Order: sequence, then C-alpha cells, then structure tokens
Amino acid sequence: MIRVGIIGGAGYTGGELIRILLNHPDVTISFVHSSSNAGNTLYKVHADLLGETDLLFTDVLSNDIDVLFLCMGHGDSAAFLKENPIASTIKIIDLSQDFRLMDSSILNDRSFVYGLPELNKDAIINAKNIANPGCFATAIQLGLLPLAKAGVLADIYTTGITGSTGAGQSLSNTSHFSWRANNIEAYKTLAHQHVKEITQSINQLQVDDALSINGEGRGLHFVPWRGDFTRGIYISSIVEIGLPFEEVKQLYQSFYADAAFTTVSDKMINLKQVVNTNKCLIHLEKQGNKLVVHSAIDNLLKGASGQAVQNMNLLFGLNEKVGLKLKASYF
Repeated sequence: MIRVGIIGGAGYTGGELIRILLNHPDVTISFVHSSSNAGNTLYKVHADLLGETDLLFTDVLSNDIDVLFLCMGHGDSAAFLKENPIASTIKIIDLSQDFRLMDSSILNDRSFVYGLPELNKDAIINAKNIANPGCFATAIQLGLLPLAKAGVLADIYTTGITGSTGAGQSLSNTSHFSWRANNIEAYKTLAHQHVKEITQSINQLQVDDALSINGEGRGLHFVPWRGDFTRGIYISSIVEIGLPFEEVKQLYQSFYADAAFTTVSDKMINLKQVVNTNKCLIHLEKQGNKLVVHSAIDNLLKGASGQAVQNMNLLFGLNEKVGLKLKASYF
C-alpha cells in the first residue's frame, strides 16, 4: 500500500483528493494536515465524507509516508518545504504553481517534473517530485499539443470559462453565490498566470518555431471568464491552419491514441460530460483556414486532484486509471 500524507486538506483540492484516495485500492491515508482544523474529523469540514471515514485532521507531520501531496496556495508550497524538512525518500506532488516553470522547478536538492501525463509520461514515471499543472493550463494545452507537435502553431486566440471552485474555498467578492448567479465576467485579460506555463509546454514540442512566453511577437492570447456554475472549464481556441481538416483530425487521433483520459469527440462537447471525472474531451471545427479547438475538463479533477492521483499512479508503477474511474454528473 502507498502511504499518503496530505498538506492543506481543508480546501477544495484537498477534499477532492481525500475522496479519491479513500477509494483507491492501493492507498492508505496516513495523515491529513490542517493547522486550523487539527483534532476535527474530516467530515466536519467535508460533510460528504460522513460515513466514509473517521480520520481526524492533524497539525503533526510524519516522514513515515511514501508520497506527500501539497494542496496549498501559490507561494505556500515553496515556503512549506523550506521550513519543514521532508525526507528525501518521500515523493512530493505539488498542486500549486510554485514549481511548474523551468526556472523555478528546483528547490534545494529537489527537482520537479511538470506533471502533464499526455506530454511528459516517461519523465513522470522516472521522477521523484511532480509539479501538477494548473486547471486552465491543462484544458488549453490538451487542446493545442497535437498542433504543437506538428509545428503549425502561430498566434493562438483562446477564451475559457471556469466555475467558482476555481477561485478556491475562501470567499471573495466574485465567488459569493449572489454575485455568481446569473452572471459572468472576464478577468485577467491577456495576463493570466497560466500563459507562461502553457507556452512553455508548447515550446517543448514546437522547438523550431517557438512562441513568445513574454507576450512579444507570436504567442497565446487568452481571455478567461468567471462562470455562474460551480465546477468545470470549457475552452475554445482559434488558430489559423492551412492543413486539410481530415489531416488535422488525424493529428489529434494519433497524438491521443494511447491517452488514458483524453478523448477526441466527433460531436460537440459540453461540461456535463466531464464534471466529476478525470477526462478531457476535445472537439474540432474548421471554417476555411480557421480551426477552433474546444476542450473541457473538471477543474478540480483533471485540472487538479484527479491529475495529481494520475501522476501518483505513474510514479508508483500503477495503471494511471486506478482509482479514477469516475462517473460524470450528467443528470
């Protein structure tokens, strides 16, 4: 059994991670750390776990584990690892953005591999530490990577809408029900933090004709939206492609032929097909030289905790689908 520790178990990603791992056949949860909830049962914070477990939150760390998940805010993971010595034998999967970019992927003697299995599966299998991708980044990259491998990406114009859980559990002016209900809003226009992460991955495949990470010259132009629903991300990316549509579709089918969770659909996709799953669904449309790539994921699963467990499975030599055969909340 893989012994798991979780830091930051009281938030949305921590809660989703606990739910998955409680039902994972090869895992035992050794501890769930939360300083503010120490001594409370997990179901006091995550009410849906009532009847599932009697585990308590703790404020004590233990090195008697095989893997540590960091479900912390951005900047907090790096600070935690600097303040708390973690045995070198313990693998770390970080769900923040602290180690996703190459220039910040090393901390002391720990080096983090970018954990997008559809891009870096071999590296993940041989890694010790994983930087889990961001939610918007996952959805956008999976829609574009086949084109990057073909070396045909130039300017990319992307819009995407996300549910309120993408903002975390702490309330803000734009995450209250009264603000979100019957309302949408663009935010961080052309300046979202995931742009560098996405461009880095595209350039990993399209090395001979790279896009600009800093926004100068050709690159990714992204407008994110806050939606009036709780979970899920829906992306539409527009690129100019001269290739015949059948050839484009073949690029996608070939790229994702062995992907565990990413599927190219001949029909239009929607959020209900992916919410509560670790899937990414992709649909392609083409008018003239304009290709539109639609991609959809659950931001808390394939965009966070589900992908983290997928990475854990790869790290420990398991089938990457183990514990992640989840049914969509379609009705």
